[in-house]
Amino acid sequence: LSGDNDSERKKLEELFPPEVEMMFQLKPDAKRDYLKDRQSIGEKVIMVGDGLNDAPALGQADVGIAITDDVSSFSPACDAIFDGRNFSRLDRIIRFIQSSRGIVIGSFIFSFLYNITGLTFAVTGELTPIFAAILMPLSSISILIYTTLAVNISARLKRLR
Repeated sequence: LSGDNDSERKKLEELFPPEVEMMFQLKPDAKRDYLKDRQSIGEKVIMVGDGLNDAPALGQADVGIAITDDVSSFSPACDAIFDGRNFSRLDRIIRFIQSSRGIVIGSFIFSFLYNITGLTFAVTGELTPIFAAILMPLSSISILIYTTLAVNISARLKRLR
């Protein structure tokens, strides 16, 4: 979906499979309405946009990704802001995000077990309030460390870093 004319059609046809529908000269609301139509039939939609005129569609999409060359000064309604110089890696990053569900699930399991263990000691009276006050921030810090390490290791293994 593009607000521009179809002068880039040839280049885009080389990047995408033939079954990909391409639409040009669309107003921002027309892009958003197209995404709503796709979602109404149960499709999940990722919108990748490069300007504020894409803001309605980025906000409507299940996942909105803004592409920009100046990440620090771009703030449309979206879920992620992606550096335009790395646009060619977008498909690999999307696959990496999908494969990272295990890290999120592992974080929840780790947190659940940590808190059940702490709760068990607290209910039985074997955990003093001061010790509980120390363990609570340690729980958050340990989840943060686990997630950071797991994401970095996974990214290195998939050669994203």
